[in-house]
Amino acid sequence: MNSYYLTLVLKPDLEEKERKVLVDNVVKKLTGDDGKVEKEDLWGIRDLAYPIKRQAKGFYAHFEINAEPKSAKGLDKLLKVEEDVLRYLLIRR
Repeated sequence: MNSYYLTLVLKPDLEEKERKVLVDNVVKKLTGDDGKVEKEDLWGIRDLAYPIKRQAKGFYAHFEINAEPKSAKGLDKLLKVEEDVLRYLLIRR
């Protein structure tokens, strides 16, 4: 079991319900059966340093997660395909 930091930048025009479902699916995919979320920190909508996918703002969410390494590899494919995720950063700590 490894510890990870996951930061997501989502489209700001998502409704709260859609955002919650997206974040829950991503976290559930990463944690799997044995993992757990140590800390969840929703930063809200902030200005981006430069436009990403024609968006000047983004909704930031940061998580500290314990998960298996094999789950982290599969998450990369999921996040690259998801249209509502502008950027993400997954770091093992």
